[in-house]
Amino acid sequence: MGWLFGAAVVAGASYCLEAWGLVEPGAWGPVWKTSGVALLAIWAATRARGTDGWLLTGALALGALGDLLLETHGLVVGGAASAAGHLVACVLYWRNRREALTPSQRAFGWLLAPATIGIAALFAAPTGGAVQAGAYSAFLGVMAALAWTSRFPRYRVGLGAVLFVASDLLIFSRFGPLEGSAIPSLLIWPTYFAAQALIAWGVSQALSTDQ
Repeated sequence: MGWLFGAAVVAGASYCLEAWGLVEPGAWGPVWKTSGVALLAIWAATRARGTDGWLLTGALALGALGDLLLETHGLVVGGAASAAGHLVACVLYWRNRREALTPSQRAFGWLLAPATIGIAALFAAPTGGAVQAGAYSAFLGVMAALAWTSRFPRYRVGLGAVLFVASDLLIFSRFGPLEGSAIPSLLIWPTYFAAQALIAWGVSQALSTDQ
């Protein structure tokens, strides 16, 4: 996978120290948070050899931008950048649809989007954010469904997309059933970064075998 991917993993994993409240990063916090996925995007760019490679790079870059803007401009602006990243990823997965799906794979793919939207809206409802959460989660859920039903390795890319859904639903759970709980703070960042790393690795690896 190379030293750059390794550096991305170290940068992303190390941010758990801040996410768990074990260190105080100060002014460097947003840069630290952004660095892991930003390095994944750079790694993907070094391996991009065609449209799909650049779509992966773009999705990761927008994800990194979302990480930064969530810290500097808040949930709405950061969420918009992340949603744009999901949209780019949707194009990537749509271009790489799996030709044959088992009934269970197809059913899970169809279930992912509406379940993601519904759960996010339900979690955010107590604070009046059901519509906004549902709108964002539409991008998230469709991305995950297309990833699951794509030709890319399901236990890397598909699993990564499902972890992405889990991470974002944990964010929304802070407004509802897990308000005041330590569980979201412990799990949001590791599930999110693991999702991005698995997606980057799985897609890039599959594309490299096509060359």
